[in-house]
Amino acid sequence: MAVVVLCSGIVQGYLTPLLPALGLRLDIDAVGQNNIYLLSQVAFTVMTPLLSRLGDLYGHRRLLRLAVATVAAGSLLMAVWPSAPTLALGVVLQGALVGFFPLLVGILRSRAPERNRFGVSLLVGVLLIAIGVGGLVAGLLSERHPEAGLWAAVPVALLAVLAAALLPDSDAPRGGRFHLGAAALLTGGLVALVLVLAQGGGWGWASPATAGVAVAAVVLLWAWVAVERRAAHPLVSVRMLSNPRLAVVSAHTFCAAFGTIGFLGANALFLAADPDETGYGMGLGPRAIATVSLAMVVTGFAGSVLTPRLTRRAGDRAVLTSGGVLVALGFLGMVALHGSFAGYVAAALVVGLATGVFESVTRTLSAEVVPEHETALAVGLNELALSLGAAIGAAVIGALLAANRAPDGGPIAASGFVWSWTACAAAAVLGTALALRYRTGGAPHTPATGHEHDAPEGEFA
Repeated sequence: MAVVVLCSGIVQGYLTPLLPALGLRLDIDAVGQNNIYLLSQVAFTVMTPLLSRLGDLYGHRRLLRLAVATVAAGSLLMAVWPSAPTLALGVVLQGALVGFFPLLVGILRSRAPERNRFGVSLLVGVLLIAIGVGGLVAGLLSERHPEAGLWAAVPVALLAVLAAALLPDSDAPRGGRFHLGAAALLTGGLVALVLVLAQGGGWGWASPATAGVAVAAVVLLWAWVAVERRAAHPLVSVRMLSNPRLAVVSAHTFCAAFGTIGFLGANALFLAADPDETGYGMGLGPRAIATVSLAMVVTGFAGSVLTPRLTRRAGDRAVLTSGGVLVALGFLGMVALHGSFAGYVAAALVVGLATGVFESVTRTLSAEVVPEHETALAVGLNELALSLGAAIGAAVIGALLAANRAPDGGPIAASGFVWSWTACAAAAVLGTALALRYRTGGAPHTPATGHEHDAPEGEFA
């Protein structure tokens, strides 16, 4: 399972730093590069609920093998025939990686329930480390030839194919049918939503195009809910969406991802800014920025692997709440300490630690608050909340930076970053308040050991 997740992290981390150089080499302008990124986000959003539901219906291992093979094919295509069309097709195929985590958790909960919490925390840690390492490896390979960096994902993708072949299948009960009409409505609604988030700034948030696509998203998603309520075999059970524990966990995920993932692009901009020209920033080069990013994911790994022990001692709600508190403290630290390199990096490391904690505890709890036959879909919905939170966070931060830029296209004012960090902290505070509403009981779950809930729930909170 760790090898499969390693592939997911490398693929998520290796392409972004390569795109500017690849664009020059392959005659892909800034608009084309943005469209490639947009295609990957659309693929992630659409495939998350579909692969998760298909796994619950037809077998987690079967869908995992299909998803891993799809990612490997996309990675190999991009490396062997690098061009604008193959990059576009490749990132769509690589979008199948969003199914890895829900399907793996479905197998883990079924075949080794006593190791569920430790397993999830370890997989989250490996994922975070791999994302950081993927960018570094791709950067080293592409120093002379940008296309060489595209090979960074191929070996691990082939290893993941082998690892998926060796995994056992889950023995969770299966049944039902795949609702094609509901899938079409959900896909259309999610695509429209992602387009609004990704392109709204370019189109203009008050433009007819943005308003039209936003209305289409609302109408399609409303129609999807109406169809699901009447369906004998719904794609996503409305009962699951109304599960208060899953709702709290997913809402907390959305709020935490808003800042921890949504700010990553702004983080690189701030670290790269020359203080002699802008009055702020650290003046770091690409390699130094990658080193800071790697340090953040290392602290995230530590937070992830410590989470099961913390939940045994303090309880689920306390750890869920503490993740939100750490996110807020990290961004408030950036507001207060961004004039010092040591202070800013210390605050960034707190954000990295919080990322590991919240990703581990939310993925664990989203699996445990539903019956076993709905595990992959519940984790998939939490993954969707993470993706949407990151996308909306990035859109809001981008708008704040643009609003604090000189009219003549000059550098962004320091106030743009301060407002961005403040928005991330505010979202984290909201997520913390939601976490305090988490309650035990309700849907059946499988604890990791007989001692997972020895501490009274919410004692520390």
